[in-house]
Amino acid sequence: MENQSIPKLLTSKPLLFEVSQQTINESIRNNNGRLIVSGVLQRADAKNQNGRVYPKAVLMREATRYHDIYIKEKRALGELDHPDSSIVNLQNVSHNIVDMFWKGNDLYGKVEILGTPSGNILKELLKAGIKLGISSRGLGSVRELGENVLEVQDDFELIAFDFVSNPSTHGAFLSPVNEGRIIEEHIIKNDKNEILSRKIQDILCELNCGCSLE
Repeated sequence: MENQSIPKLLTSKPLLFEVSQQTINESIRNNNGRLIVSGVLQRADAKNQNGRVYPKAVLMREATRYHDIYIKEKRALGELDHPDSSIVNLQNVSHNIVDMFWKGNDLYGKVEILGTPSGNILKELLKAGIKLGISSRGLGSVRELGENVLEVQDDFELIAFDFVSNPSTHGAFLSPVNEGRIIEEHIIKNDKNEILSRKIQDILCELNCGCSLE
């Protein structure tokens, strides 16, 4: 059981998203070469797959702080995969949150995929139709509400939103902002980890103009 009294690194269960090659091309064309995707970043007052509940008041406070400090200053950066750290590593940055807004209990965001090494890998994975997720990273403590239910406490501090390879099938998809629609969730039954590993190696080989990874 998680210790409620000690603040620790908290990551939410990722929300699944998917974009097609066509919609990626449309987003790049409609945003002057920038790839921007949009969708649900986090949900309030609902138990996630980690058994945690993020109270809306806490998320609203942190979303406002994150918007005013990081988004407005164009440094709302995130990484490809969660690190075991409360610091965003610039060498692994893949994207930047350019806007956030609420729809009911869902916190939506617009996310620009950057032209960094990790951003290029992320873009190629999206083009290939690999199922990824987006997940919040923060520091805070939890309190037990009941069996297998933990409430995130008022000391929670939002650090970043990262793209990860193990999305939850209970999430929402992100779509390019000009597409303006959310695709319905579905379950992928094949071995995502094996496919992802092969695809990342293919991308690295292509970026290195040949493969010497064997």
